[in-house]
Amino acid sequence: MATQELKHRSKDQPREETDQPNVIQAAAAATSDRKQKKTGTARLGFRSLGVAVAFPLSLTLLDIYLFGSTTRYRSLHKPFYFPPLWALHLACVATAFMTGVSAWLVWAEGGFHRQPNALMLYLGQLLLSLGWYPVVFGAGAVRVGLVLCAGLFGVLIGCARSFSKMNPIAGDLVKPCLVWAVLLAVVNVRLLYH
Repeated sequence: MATQELKHRSKDQPREETDQPNVIQAAAAATSDRKQKKTGTARLGFRSLGVAVAFPLSLTLLDIYLFGSTTRYRSLHKPFYFPPLWALHLACVATAFMTGVSAWLVWAEGGFHRQPNALMLYLGQLLLSLGWYPVVFGAGAVRVGLVLCAGLFGVLIGCARSFSKMNPIAGDLVKPCLVWAVLLAVVNVRLLYH
């Protein structure tokens, strides 16, 4: 029975060639292309993340360097729960880092193209937070600093809401920054009544 199913090939019939080696080479090339694309995309992603975090961090560090050391705050009689100046600076740097990462997450999802208001809110938050040090510690305008804190709190709420629509993790990263805005307002009130 098994011998009846065998085909007999004569010398005149051409041999059927299989493309098996070509298929394997094509699959290997496609896999290699995908790996290169993923590697290129990952490199581009890390580069854009670095820029998105380094930009607000460098501006914040420059702001702290230029306007952050003030004798008025150090000589202020503070209650025990009041943060020292280094903790205030550290909170500002941490906020710049978290908002930079959250903005990058939104950008990576294409959120700034879909909702340009999110970009405006992020830039507003960045400008208000960078403006607080020169206004309060540089110029001594504590009342204006309190207005900046109120605006910063409102803009951060808007950032958290709009970022959450596009990427929930980005929205959650902005929420701790609200505590920082309240901390700045408390420092402002204390400086106002000193």
